[in-house]
Amino acid sequence: MNRLTLERRQVGIYAAAIAAGLFTGGAWPDTAPVLEACLWPTLALLLYVTFVQVPLWHVRDAFRDHRFIAAMLVGNFVVLPVVVAVLLAGLPPDPAVRLGVAMVLLVPCTDWFITFSQLGGANVARAIATTPINLLLQLALLPVYLWLLLDAQPLVGWGLTDIAPALGVVAVALLLAAASERWIEARPPTRHAWRKRLVWWPVPLLAVVVFLIAGVQAHAAWDAFGSLAGVVPVFVVFLLLSGAIAKVLARLMRLPRDQGRTLAFSLGTRNSFVVLPFALALPPGWEVVALIIVLQSLVELVGMVFYLWWIPRHLFR
Repeated sequence: MNRLTLERRQVGIYAAAIAAGLFTGGAWPDTAPVLEACLWPTLALLLYVTFVQVPLWHVRDAFRDHRFIAAMLVGNFVVLPVVVAVLLAGLPPDPAVRLGVAMVLLVPCTDWFITFSQLGGANVARAIATTPINLLLQLALLPVYLWLLLDAQPLVGWGLTDIAPALGVVAVALLLAAASERWIEARPPTRHAWRKRLVWWPVPLLAVVVFLIAGVQAHAAWDAFGSLAGVVPVFVVFLLLSGAIAKVLARLMRLPRDQGRTLAFSLGTRNSFVVLPFALALPPGWEVVALIIVLQSLVELVGMVFYLWWIPRHLFR
């Protein structure tokens, strides 16, 4: 099996992992502390192998194509936050549900969107070049967006020290990835093999992560089944609107077809890996936030199957 075949089968792999986790957590609830102890180090490793694929030291390269970068920045960080605000207005007033949807939809993807760009005949070089910008901007802007869009009253008293573990996991993974990139580029011919081996890791590691989350939150998942089912249409609408917005922006910026496809995959995919640590650090009673983020990933992966038909054959023929 090659890597692309593995990534094409992600939906089934993650669905099986979630089912196994729900069964494990439901049948043996005493295993929850063990599963939770394994979750954080596994998530840290997942973030590291994800970030190490991002050219963190080449941010300047992305700014060479001004029209494409402008379209990508406007789409991801101006237009889509407005779309998210409108979608949130249609959700029930449950603050945990609204927080979960906002957290995951406000952060553009930096990993598998490159794979889907390649499968969809998009400009992979542009996809790779823009990933460090998307990553750094989302980390900086997510707190601002959440403050603007959500009622923070339920989280009053929940301070920086409470999310310090999540910040630490993300920061350490980011720093280690940046250091690894420098180490790899110091001897490109001999050390690139290390990065090539790591590109296989995200899918199995994410499968382990969603298994552990499902196992830890099994009872919360069954209790919140109605809320989880209610957000699926929101994620579907987001995918459809993202493609349409990409089409409009590509026309306005006069982007070539392959760059328009890249823009569509960038707007349609979200970065659940980065926000998962913060969701898991929330206080008791907010477990549904992490479950919504995992659910969005599954909906998105199914949506990418649709995107691979829609974008190259109809949206950007």
